[in-house]
Amino acid sequence: MDLSCTDEEEEFRARLREWLTAALPGLPPRPDPMDWPARRAYDCGWQRRLHDAGYADVHWDASPTQRLIFLEETELAGAPYVGANFVGLLHAGPTIAAEGTAEQRARWLPPVLRGDDVWCQGFSEPGAGSDLASLRTRAVRDGDAYVVTGQKIWTSHAEVADWCELLVRTDPEAPSRHRGITWLAMPMDAPGITVRPLRTLAGSTEFAEVFLDEVRVPVENRVGEENDGWRVTMVTLSFERGTAFVGEVVACRRLLGELARAARKNGTWDDAVLRRRLGRLSAEFRALWRIVQANVSEAQATGGVPGAGGSVFKLHYSHARQELYEAAAAVLGPDSLDLGRDWTLDRLSSLSYTIAAGTSQIQRNIVAERILGLPKGR
Repeated sequence: MDLSCTDEEEEFRARLREWLTAALPGLPPRPDPMDWPARRAYDCGWQRRLHDAGYADVHWDASPTQRLIFLEETELAGAPYVGANFVGLLHAGPTIAAEGTAEQRARWLPPVLRGDDVWCQGFSEPGAGSDLASLRTRAVRDGDAYVVTGQKIWTSHAEVADWCELLVRTDPEAPSRHRGITWLAMPMDAPGITVRPLRTLAGSTEFAEVFLDEVRVPVENRVGEENDGWRVTMVTLSFERGTAFVGEVVACRRLLGELARAARKNGTWDDAVLRRRLGRLSAEFRALWRIVQANVSEAQATGGVPGAGGSVFKLHYSHARQELYEAAAAVLGPDSLDLGRDWTLDRLSSLSYTIAAGTSQIQRNIVAERILGLPKGR
């Protein structure tokens, strides 16, 4: 497996670095992280700059390796993260690009790339989180529309979203829970939708619960065939687990360097146990970066959709990130309780990583069954 970049890819990296050097100084101040309408405007403004510079479509039309270079270089340069555009750019967009019709791609992808439309993810329900196949939100066909009734929870960015990638049950009598599910694109301004933001441990409201009361979604908004939504969802989740966290690995490696400098400054570097801990974390994140490269190389050879190796990465990354911020707390001491520090908020956020995008237990099952070939549990 060749993990090196071609001359063309290195030229892409050089052009991107040059553009980032010129573009970043002109950005407005970052908004309050708790103000999601302001964050939406900021994130979409950055996305528009990427679009105008010709980098907006890197998530879909570039090779997986160029996508990796883009995420690596923007993170190293301190460029804004995708933020409110996370679902549209890294989940729904790649899924529509892979599974949607030509008309659907023409309709939904350009507004995401320009920063005009924000998407949210309507997958989990109060009784269907890790066991997503237990979802009960129902869609009944009525002429040229589906009438949707149910509830979603942990709906990322619902309060500022224009569209929702929505999973519904269209055949409650299907012989398997994984059948009878359909993937819909739901406009968030449709009558019958109620959004209630949920406040996280860090105080932000990037999640919400969404109530759907006979919401009419046009049949033409279905991605894939009716009752084939589970397969389409696996495409979505492969992107979520395979490449969506790439930039964060780079951020974690940078944070390790900052921690080492802070430890030398405040004297905690004299603790040999702490030094070994930071050294081991450095090795783990280097290994994770190699896993990312391997997954991208595999995706490039198989049509651009990440495989089950994304679960290996997601499983290990979730725990490594949590340990990284525990190490940060050891370095900072009492200052690690200061909510004004980015590190503190990131530490609180890291607690969710073994749950978000599929729990660690689910990832272990995927690795066992799809990679190791072990029999399914009973």
